[in-house]
Amino acid sequence: MAAATNGGKSMWQACLASAFRTALATTIVGCVTLLGPHSLKKLIELPSFSYVTVGIIILNDATFGDSLRGSWYALYATIQSMGPAMLSFWIIGPSRFTKETIAVAVALAAFVVALPGEITHFIAKRIALGQIVLLYVTAYINGARTQPLMHPLGVVASTALGVAACILALLFPSPRLACRQVKKNYKLLTQNTIKRVKLLMKAICEDDKASVLTSVSQAKCFSTTKLLQIITHYQKGMRWERPQTKIFRSNCLYAVEKLKEVDTTLRGMELALRSINSFPISMINEDMKHGLNSLMQQISLTIKETKHNLHGASLTVPEPSEKTITNFLHSLQTIPTTLQDLPFYFYLFCTKLLYMKSLAEPTPTPPTIQDQPTEKNGNPNLNSPEGNKENWAKSLVTTLTSPKLMASYKCSLSLGLAVYLGLVYSKKDGFWAGLPVAVTYASDREATFRETNLKAQGTVLGTVYGVLISFVFERFLVLRFLSLFPWFLFTSFLQRSQMYGPAGGVSAAIGALLILGRENFGPPKEFAITRIVETFIGLSCSIFVDILFRPKRASTCAKVELSNSIATLVESIGSLSMLHDSSKTKLEQNQKKLKGHVNKLKKFVVEAEAEPNFWFLPFHGACYNKLLGSLSRLDDVLQLGSQALKFLQQEVQRCEACWKEHVNLIEGDIGHLKELICNSMKSFEEISKLKSLGFLEKELEKKKKNTTSDVEVGKSTPKSSICMVSGLGEDDLEKTLGSYLQHSRNAVDHLYDDDDDVDDEKELKSQVVLSLSALGFCLSAIMKETMKIEEAIKELVQWENPSSVINLYEISCKLHSLHK
Repeated sequence: MAAATNGGKSMWQACLASAFRTALATTIVGCVTLLGPHSLKKLIELPSFSYVTVGIIILNDATFGDSLRGSWYALYATIQSMGPAMLSFWIIGPSRFTKETIAVAVALAAFVVALPGEITHFIAKRIALGQIVLLYVTAYINGARTQPLMHPLGVVASTALGVAACILALLFPSPRLACRQVKKNYKLLTQNTIKRVKLLMKAICEDDKASVLTSVSQAKCFSTTKLLQIITHYQKGMRWERPQTKIFRSNCLYAVEKLKEVDTTLRGMELALRSINSFPISMINEDMKHGLNSLMQQISLTIKETKHNLHGASLTVPEPSEKTITNFLHSLQTIPTTLQDLPFYFYLFCTKLLYMKSLAEPTPTPPTIQDQPTEKNGNPNLNSPEGNKENWAKSLVTTLTSPKLMASYKCSLSLGLAVYLGLVYSKKDGFWAGLPVAVTYASDREATFRETNLKAQGTVLGTVYGVLISFVFERFLVLRFLSLFPWFLFTSFLQRSQMYGPAGGVSAAIGALLILGRENFGPPKEFAITRIVETFIGLSCSIFVDILFRPKRASTCAKVELSNSIATLVESIGSLSMLHDSSKTKLEQNQKKLKGHVNKLKKFVVEAEAEPNFWFLPFHGACYNKLLGSLSRLDDVLQLGSQALKFLQQEVQRCEACWKEHVNLIEGDIGHLKELICNSMKSFEEISKLKSLGFLEKELEKKKKNTTSDVEVGKSTPKSSICMVSGLGEDDLEKTLGSYLQHSRNAVDHLYDDDDDVDDEKELKSQVVLSLSALGFCLSAIMKETMKIEEAIKELVQWENPSSVINLYEISCKLHSLHK
């Protein structure tokens, strides 16, 4: 309850701060354009774009660093757009412009701006595209009265006014610094982490499962995911602020990375607590309770004091040696005999890992394989003229159809078409069709229909509000500006809502601003209707061009990303090994890939749930969320399992001759489990790519007609080559994991002496016991999540094929036959 109250309070504070800064920036623009000297007002001939610039830079919780970054992007955008425009004005002349030539000029200029892809920031692209629309369209509207030099300078001055207003609004009355916001949110992050640590470490000593689940639920209320996202957002503006923040920024990055690792470990503790069947736990005695309490206090103090290290100060917490603080774990000298005891051992492994992570500093990330130069394999055909021509043609086709060029084509065509149709509808206000397309440009794939719907709704909301306020306070300019503050506060909430999001909130804010912040644009009602129609034209052109290029719906992207996630998961599980130290690097790389795919899948699922269905099959959001939950848990389990493997690999390497016989047996058990899981996952991957069962049957029929064999297609696949984890049964799984535990127990009993009272030996043995037990729990958890994924895949295939009886094993056999 306290967490929810604090969350609501912080949201109110954030929305009020954002509304105040936005209102201040727009007031500065309004005072200059409406009350400033005549010479200045004449220079700033497009005040509407000053407001738009404010909306692009400042509306999304901007800091002073963000405004400085925005000023640099504005300068870069101006260089991109002004040079070609001024050259065309001098060569062609504004008096000879037509609707067609303007549309072509805008399309070509937009293509050049969008071409660099991710190299150019989207803020720079939005400002440049907005300037291009205003430069060419207003030159066509004014005709021969357009001055080739002063007209571009007027657009530059309008942009500069918006940028200056943003900088001043974020500097006065007190600077809104990114580093200050990071410190504030980092403090909340450490407080929430400490509360989660205390709740989860006290939960293990509870007397019943209900109390444990209550503690776990309370710990979830202090989730740090949102705070980590906020800190990451503000870190982008830190580098643009005062130079002395460099040390702070570096230490902050280390501290945040450390807390991310702590967060993963805490999720592992939650998983362990949910997996323990009965409480109280018989193995917990008074000494262990005291040890867990001391460990909890030490971890809390360490995390609490990390905020003092943001400026480079050393920790002031007294740090007892690891042997002293984790001494209570030395009593764990035997591998558990049953699977039911593994969650408790995994919990204790996580507590020790939590202590080590809270003290250690993250090391720099090694470069991935993709970052390193790779040798090109020689191709014998390259030396021949035919091979050169063929490869050149393939390279040309690949280049012309690359995602970067496709995005540039779409941006160019949609903006050119919007400008042309906008001018056809109304020459006087034609630029309002192209401007919404320009200033809402997104370099990455977005949910077309959803985003367009939100932009249209936001524009209408803001325009209607502006018309109503203009009608009520028609003669009172000050009251019209004051009425913008509550609207900015409202749109700040809209930006944070799932219903409208940033696209709808920003459109609503700009919609009201363009009416209330201007004069001499005619009756508000007439302007409102014209602008709504022009906006509709522009957004419709954007949709039309997107459909023309056959866009992937969010649901289709989610389906593709699901199969990619499962494929990466297979690679990650296949990297689990105690033998080779090189497998550690490979596992880490696969984990990073898996996390990236899971994050993309999460994004697509959110978009697909809000996307209109039209004539398509409705998106099965509940099923995809189940799969997303399983994949996220597997990601955490693999990260924690890799920590156990890291120690075991070092221990095997330390005494390779002693471990040789035992590690081969343990590796055999791990390899058998990996084979079962990976074979199942590969089948899920293939099934998830399937369009429909009807399509599969047609492909099988085609292959059957083309084959000369008398053996029926689909029956020739050896059944032993395909397996499903669910088909093994509980007894088989327990037998396989039981073999792993038995071989691990034999290794520990044989390699480590029970009668040795030396603390170092007892500590080493307990660490081996914890690591092997934790790895066993991870393998068990992977098996369980694989079963859940199988159920969800079956549910998804049934949803897509409602008239069929689904048997995943038979479908997998048919797919295997088809691909042979």
